[in-house]
Amino acid sequence: MSDDLPVLTRKTGHVGRITLNRPKALHSLTEDMCLLMSDALQAWKDDPEVGMVIVDHTQGTRGFCAGGDIRMMAESGKTDGQGARDFFRAEYRLNALIHNFPKPYLAILDGVTMGGGVGISVHGSHRVTTENTVFAMPETGIGLFPDVGGGWFLPRLDGELGMWLALTGARLKGSAVSAIGVGTHHVPSEMIGHLVSQFEAADLSFEPERLIDTILRPLTQTVPPAEVETYSDVIDACFSKGSVEEIIRALNETSSDWALAQVKTMETKSPETLKIAFRQLREGAACETFEDNMRMEYRIGWRQACSPDFQEGVRAVIIDKDNKPDWPSKNLEKVSGGHLDEVFAPLGEDDLTFL
Repeated sequence: MSDDLPVLTRKTGHVGRITLNRPKALHSLTEDMCLLMSDALQAWKDDPEVGMVIVDHTQGTRGFCAGGDIRMMAESGKTDGQGARDFFRAEYRLNALIHNFPKPYLAILDGVTMGGGVGISVHGSHRVTTENTVFAMPETGIGLFPDVGGGWFLPRLDGELGMWLALTGARLKGSAVSAIGVGTHHVPSEMIGHLVSQFEAADLSFEPERLIDTILRPLTQTVPPAEVETYSDVIDACFSKGSVEEIIRALNETSSDWALAQVKTMETKSPETLKIAFRQLREGAACETFEDNMRMEYRIGWRQACSPDFQEGVRAVIIDKDNKPDWPSKNLEKVSGGHLDEVFAPLGEDDLTFL
């Protein structure tokens, strides 16, 4: 194992350890990182010496994983988009591998967890949050969509929380991330080292899930309801509507300060990707398998990497940082159903296949 690698993998006791090691980029994922993680998981899934997998990150609590390599994707999208597509293929296959992993998979979300960081955590069996956790799916603000399995897990949260998160890019912090079901356990950050040490010292060769629960339970804090749950009735009533336009209309008619603030937030997002995200979550809710959802998301990503809205979003948020995107899609009315059909259309021989 070289400390220079962007992902460090090793076995300690009966634990397969994966540590993200790109701190200057808040451990944002690259294609190579996804492939390194996939190789480790493939090797460990049938390894009798490995009873569980733990995923964490090096150096501090600022970021567990802030997403994917957006600059690379945007540069690729200026040409043929092939580099972005290669990344999506590696990332989405990794998401499916985690979703189907036959052993306990525990991710420690001790810091910023957005986009790609959600994809390598939320599909595992155990997701530990701390007071440092900051969770969001902010993709509609850069002209992308809440991918990495967002179409699968977001509509399966309580009520319409997932649609609210997808369309607004709202951030949740600390215990709120576990309160709404994205995390499974909330542990103080000062206890994380002790938690990992107990797993590494444990004999996980027999009934690992029972033993993991025995270790986790005493360190897990009871979490209060998330503040957003105060607005669950409004979220469920408004975000269950049949289109983005109807959602905005319902929020405006509600007239509460909170509802109007959601409208103002959505007005800053890419109109094109608001409609893409809405359809993605509705279709993802109906998908029978995780793989079906990931094929759908790959089709969107294949095309969206070259979208003018994505290019403009990256310019405004990441390159120039003026946070004033002039969205080429202009407004919701200009994003036609025919355009969405093209974005979601099968890719034929280029559709995503799995490992």
